[in-house]
Amino acid sequence: MPHPAQALQIDIVSDVVCPWCLIGYRQLARALAASGTPHEIRWHPFELNPAMPPEGQNLREHLIEKYGTTPEQSDASRQQITALGAELGFAFRFADDMRMHNTFNAHQLLHWADQHGRQHALEEALFAAHFTDRRDLSDPAVLADIAASVGLDHADAAAVLADQRFAAAVREAERHWQAQGIQAVPAIIFNHRYLVSGAQGVDNYTRILEQLASLPD
Repeated sequence: MPHPAQALQIDIVSDVVCPWCLIGYRQLARALAASGTPHEIRWHPFELNPAMPPEGQNLREHLIEKYGTTPEQSDASRQQITALGAELGFAFRFADDMRMHNTFNAHQLLHWADQHGRQHALEEALFAAHFTDRRDLSDPAVLADIAASVGLDHADAAAVLADQRFAAAVREAERHWQAQGIQAVPAIIFNHRYLVSGAQGVDNYTRILEQLASLPD
């Protein structure tokens, strides 16, 4: 790792409707806090369901259709995710009518928020809006409200989504990370060089940070 005073660069490729992205980030954040590692985090777009229609799809039906998940497997997964979230201070509130939505607009808003220093705050707010409050992240009005909740201008957020000014930039970013071989998320890249995939757990992230700290500049 660079000189201790230099922040560890962390790029997280994720989707805001990916529960393991939220869990992996929270686990990493706990390890970072415990180790006191100076760091900078940037989030990058990945769409779990780029072909999802505007009306979305019931989450349980979506998992059955996409992965062949049985109702029993779905229930077990929800229980596991909810328990892990609770350990990390996050409330997953799954419900039978919960829906999966397209997140392209959400990623455009995150791109814009990055220009105003609010990307990280918006990312966390979007996770909470989807998993805790079960809000529709494909709805521009909902997204503008969430942006305003983290200090961004409501009218500007609505305009960004209305004119799709960052659509091409988000598509380019998605293609970039896919070209790097990233096909699943979370994908966490440390110092633009070391890729860690999946939610690794606090202890594993702690060991990873220790290994990075031992590397020569």
